[in-house]
Amino acid sequence: MTVLVVGQRSVALDKDGFLKQLSDWDRTVATVLAESEGISLTPAHWQLIELVQRYYHEFGLSPAMRPLVKYARINLDEDKGTSLYFLSLFPGSPAKILSKLAGLPRPDNCL
Repeated sequence: MTVLVVGQRSVALDKDGFLKQLSDWDRTVATVLAESEGISLTPAHWQLIELVQRYYHEFGLSPAMRPLVKYARINLDEDKGTSLYFLSLFPGSPAKILSKLAGLPRPDNCL
């Protein structure tokens, strides 16, 4: 088990860096996790983090990329509902990174 130190507390992570307890999530934890991914969070990043959290609360699972992009197109707008937009903010594997930063479980189909 890996431990992430955030301020005065320790947060347990699984072997892939995802939170063991979803209740440990807060914006400070997300910021520290983002820094470990080489990402400096902007309002655009936070908008997608909040979007993936809404998806999780609505459907009970972390989204794969395709459903997440469709959800963004419906709930945000056409410009933000594209894979390229997600990749520009979260390079590599956007759905996986977003789920990690949002404190959610790893999406089932992410490598």
